[in-house]
Amino acid sequence: MPTGHIHALILGLVQGLTEFLPISSSAHLILIPRYLGWEDPGLAFDVALHLGTLGGVLIYFWKDLLRLAAHVGEPQERNTVTCLVLATIPGALAGLLLEHKAETVFRSPALIAGVLILMGTLLGLADWLSKGNKSIADLSIGAALGIGLAQGFALIPGVSRSGITITMALALGLDRREAAKFSFLLSIPIIAGAGVLKSKAILHSPDKLALGLGFFASATAGLFAIWLLFKIIQTRRYTPFVVYRYVLGLFVLLNPAKF
Repeated sequence: MPTGHIHALILGLVQGLTEFLPISSSAHLILIPRYLGWEDPGLAFDVALHLGTLGGVLIYFWKDLLRLAAHVGEPQERNTVTCLVLATIPGALAGLLLEHKAETVFRSPALIAGVLILMGTLLGLADWLSKGNKSIADLSIGAALGIGLAQGFALIPGVSRSGITITMALALGLDRREAAKFSFLLSIPIIAGAGVLKSKAILHSPDKLALGLGFFASATAGLFAIWLLFKIIQTRRYTPFVVYRYVLGLFVLLNPAKF
């Protein structure tokens, strides 16, 4: 298998795992090629990876999505859909306004390292201090907007879209499973919207096999990551992910030469 295709598989696996585990997919997709000396795979590949994670989350939650669609007229389901729509708006606006900075200014090693550590700290605090007795059905419009505003900061590599939305949901009193579930459902419109806006890049890509490999690896790893996170948080806190963020952040601070 050509080296580029091996890289595609590896980066697809990394994207799938880190998109849903609260450790920042954008940071990993910047750091791994830089430290290993790999070429930037480009926009089309990035889109394919994100569409792969979209596939993974749709597969995992297909029953929940069908139930929401079938019972959207009922109070609980209607409130869930309303909260998801409202929470999507701030992140979508941030993406449109700050996309250029996310691809340039926000990629400094010091910023990535600092954000990894800072957001790890906030996740740990929210996890330990949260009472965790609310469900998604208990979310208010204000709480949904708060989670949506938090999601906007995920443009900064190191923040982690799942990490910051889970952190905010925990701080607002959702239990661990419900916080993660809302975060994952919230990823669907954001990833789908970004994929549609940038889908032309895929059509013009000369290496469709690399895109396919990345897509498949990302979807598979994403599906596994969602299952794994739910498995972990049934009996444990988010502490392992907090520790990992600290270790990675310190590594980047001590080894900035590749940037």
